[in-house]
Amino acid sequence: MPSPFWLVRPRSDGGSDYVSFLPAPGGSGAHLVEIREGSHLPPQMPLLKRRQRLRAEEAEACRRRLQLEGGYRRSDPLF
Repeated sequence: MPSPFWLVRPRSDGGSDYVSFLPAPGGSGAHLVEIREGSHLPPQMPLLKRRQRLRAEEAEACRRRLQLEGGYRRSDPLF
């Protein structure tokens, strides 16, 4: 998974739901990815709803599920 990686889903109010995948430093030698989920309605500040760290394999499975089932599409960073 290239870094950073963004998924975006438009909302009916003109805003967007987003999920960003960022490399997270891991002290145990494991490749961790930080996943940030939130929403953004310009010009307001983005709202962070959830943050978690997963192993790279789990993050990749999460990305596939969001794209296949959640209606998310790859995007340039929103902010």
